Order: sequence, then C-alpha cells, then structure tokens
Amino acid sequence: MNIPQWIACLTLAPSLGLAACRDSSAEPAHQPSHASSPATAASGDDARTPVPLTAMMALHQKRDMRDHLRVVQEIAAALAKDDFDQVARSASRIGWSEQQAAKCKHMGAGAPGFATLGESFHRTADHIAEAARRRDRAEVAQALDATLQVCVSCHESYRQDIVATAPAGMDDGCPMAQHK
Repeated sequence: MNIPQWIACLTLAPSLGLAACRDSSAEPAHQPSHASSPATAASGDDARTPVPLTAMMALHQKRDMRDHLRVVQEIAAALAKDDFDQVARSASRIGWSEQQAAKCKHMGAGAPGFATLGESFHRTADHIAEAARRRDRAEVAQALDATLQVCVSCHESYRQDIVATAPAGMDDGCPMAQHK
C-alpha cells in the first residue's frame, strides 16, 4: 500500500473501518470492462469508446477533470478535519446544474452514453453535499465513494480522441466558453 492510499485510509478509517483499506496488490473488487494495458493503449488497441473532441475542447475537458480531482482532494481533506461546511462547499462545485449538464452533453455529443455518465457524476456529488449538511461522516464517505466509482467507470469506458473539426451536435454554442 503506498502513501496516498494510507492517507486515504487514515482519512476514511474512522467511519469505514480499517477493512476498507486493503492492500492494492490484492485482487481488485471490480475488473474494468474496457481495460487495456499501457502497451496496448500505446499501440492503438485501446478498447475504450473514443470521445471525439477538438484540441481546444480536449484541453477544456482536461482542465475540468483536474478541477474535479482537486475538489475530491478538498473533500477528503475537509472530511479528515470533520469540516462539514467545507465538504458541502467543495461538493457543491461539482454538483449537478443545468450548466454542468450542458457541458456533459456538449463534450459527449459524439460518444453515446458519455453525457449520461457525466451527469451521473454530478448528481452523485450532490449526495456528498447533502450528507455533509447533515454532518453524517459515514454517509459523506459513502457518497464520495459512489462519486469516485462513476469517475473510474467513465475513465475505464471512454478516452479522448482528438479530431480536426467538432462532431455534429457541437455547433450550437460552446458552454465551455461560459465556464469560470
């Protein structure tokens, strides 16, 4: 088990018990359905569904993914201190909204199922904020787990595919231009 895994265990252990902190060398609980090794991905045999994006859209999407990861880190840090107000504020940044839904639909226009999975991520983040407002540590941890499961599922299922022109359905205004 590496240092980041131990930190996660120490953060979540009071509410989940140390049983949640298993050795990463053990058999994983979930086998990805679209798994590929780094060698096959590098050779173009990546079986994940491509999400066609222009270079600019891909950059915007990566920026958003990094921000989502930053929010998850903020949530874990705040939960470690039982700072439920900060957990709720952070989770609200990635919660569902019409703007988030529009971005998911925009980015996923060329990949069936992508927008639905993206919206699911934002809706699960709402449960983190709700549990934090109730100051329910165990439920915050469970909701964070559910949110991260959606992250893993999406990254196991989809990959960016840089294209020269935007796919059909992405011509009706870019919600990314209104972001931040």
